[in-house]
Amino acid sequence: MNTAELLTDGFGRVRELVASTAQGLSAEQLAQRPNGTGNSIAWLLWHIGRGEDEQVAAAAGSEPVYTAQGFAQRFDLPFPDSAHGYGMSSADVDKVRVEDPQLLVDYYDAVHARTVEYLSGMKDADLDRVVDENWNPPVTLGVRLISVLGDVTQHIGQAAYARGILS
Repeated sequence: MNTAELLTDGFGRVRELVASTAQGLSAEQLAQRPNGTGNSIAWLLWHIGRGEDEQVAAAAGSEPVYTAQGFAQRFDLPFPDSAHGYGMSSADVDKVRVEDPQLLVDYYDAVHARTVEYLSGMKDADLDRVVDENWNPPVTLGVRLISVLGDVTQHIGQAAYARGILS
């Protein structure tokens, strides 16, 4: 197994969990916030997609799936299309409302397909390419991809937990 295959497997596990976490939930359940202040399932699943989408698009030098495939219009959220959840206020979290959980699944499926496409052309030597010089030391592609995988894994666990406490 090479690095691209390993990363593809990791992101694939997140894809499976996004679908099972969202399945069968109502708009009210998607919007419910643990203890009234935690992140809702809708926000978490949207943020998982947005975070991965933005980071992979930047690394690939492509437009994010969110805008390229019309998901920004389908979600119709009251934020700029560039919003991805980082630094959002509690009031902003409340504004992430999704009527049909399938939209969250469809978006992540599209993001996942783009991630897999990108990874399929990646060679191990590409991991050392600097993708962000705003940090010291500069961030390489390998570090960025592991960071994204860690972030989406953490958030899918939070979403699964939030689903578990619904009942």
